[in-house]
Amino acid sequence: MTVTTAAQNSELSEHQIKIERTARYYTLGELNDNTKTIWFVVHGYGQLSQYFIRKFANITNNETFIVAPEAPSRFYLDDDFKRVGASWMTRELRHSEIYDNNDYLNTIYENLLKDRDLTNIEINILGFSQGCATVCRWLGAGKIKCNRLLLWAGFFSNGIREVIEPEKLKNVETYYIYGDNDEFLVAYPEISEKFRATLIDEINLKVICFEGKHTVDEPTLKSIIAGF
Repeated sequence: MTVTTAAQNSELSEHQIKIERTARYYTLGELNDNTKTIWFVVHGYGQLSQYFIRKFANITNNETFIVAPEAPSRFYLDDDFKRVGASWMTRELRHSEIYDNNDYLNTIYENLLKDRDLTNIEINILGFSQGCATVCRWLGAGKIKCNRLLLWAGFFSNGIREVIEPEKLKNVETYYIYGDNDEFLVAYPEISEKFRATLIDEINLKVICFEGKHTVDEPTLKSIIAGF
């Protein structure tokens, strides 16, 4: 005897709906008439912007303004439910999250800069780890100014074209920075070397390797900025 239930007769359908929610970002310095350089710094997986932005405290002065957006999806990092991290996206609702992230970052950009003359202001964008793909997709959307792009310890499994068309970076000074003992990159040296070689071939890229692990190394950052 076969029993047919309502669940067996129904079809599972996915639906999406646009909602309004609250996100946050942190800043260092003051945006005013003296500002000559603006940095957008985008954290990696499992981080929070309030801690990530501290990596940039030493480059802040009365002419430099730092903006650190925080990914809107947060989760607990430990079994004690004390440490919290954030993530820019997962494979679930991938395309929707890419669109939402771009929209969110554009909103921050426009709210801060919509009435400001950017002619004499340099805008630098730095993405760390997971943040690399996020900033590339944001820049690829083509609505923002970017003088320099710093991709720090990121990895795109399908190459740079997965996140941005290389042609869109032809007028952007672009860097790839990584630690020689990065625990996420040294585990697969052949893949990492091929990845960097592909980046160099496809975009006008400056590669910088420092002694260290998977982190934004502050002395390296200061050294790079000194060379601008």
